Amino acid sequence: MASTSQNRSASFWQKYQLYFLLLAAIIIRQIPIVSIPLNWLESYFHEISHGIAALLTGGEIMRIQLFANGAGLCTTRGGLSFIISFFGYAGATFWGWLLFKLANSHQRTAQIVSGFMIVLLLASIIFWARDFLTIIIISSLAVMFVFLIKMRRLYYLQLLLKFFGLSILLNSLFSPTYLFDGRDLGDGAALASMTMVPELVWVLLWCVLAVAALYSLIKTNKNK
Repeated sequence: MASTSQNRSASFWQKYQLYFLLLAAIIIRQIPIVSIPLNWLESYFHEISHGIAALLTGGEIMRIQLFANGAGLCTTRGGLSFIISFFGYAGATFWGWLLFKLANSHQRTAQIVSGFMIVLLLASIIFWARDFLTIIIISSLAVMFVFLIKMRRLYYLQLLLKFFGLSILLNSLFSPTYLFDGRDLGDGAALASMTMVPELVWVLLWCVLAVAALYSLIKTNKNK
């Protein structure tokens, strides 16, 4: 009887795990101090997406800067400006989606993903971090993943990576709306000046991409 009850509880948790993690991510985003590491992580994925877009289109990353308040800046040279500007938010959406998908596939895969993140963060420190604060922030993120990869129970590693993925997706959904500050700065304004397509269109497109990615995860979770 007790075994049946435990199985039902486990089944309920597996079925609704994504929603619980999503709710936790929404709540933690509202807590100032606790949300700081998540803001840094989300900002890092945004900026590294700009950088990767530059590298893939023949440009180079000059420097990556992360700030204490969760903002960031990726300075690039060369490459296709349109692709580079677009892939900040779009790339972060992809990272969040991919992080959840890979972590959800297998516990060992989650361990490999953590190892890859450590390598990527260390490479960012060596090649693109130029100021002390950015080095400290990226180092903190690397240490966080080192602790994750050393977890004895891979289930918790898997769970935290899925939580990170959903947090990044949420940030990709809401952050573009902050561009409506009347200053004509940021990725949306840059794309608007390049294409004559209003900033609102680009913001809506980024939000739609984030919603589509989240819907994809929810649909996959239901099928499982």
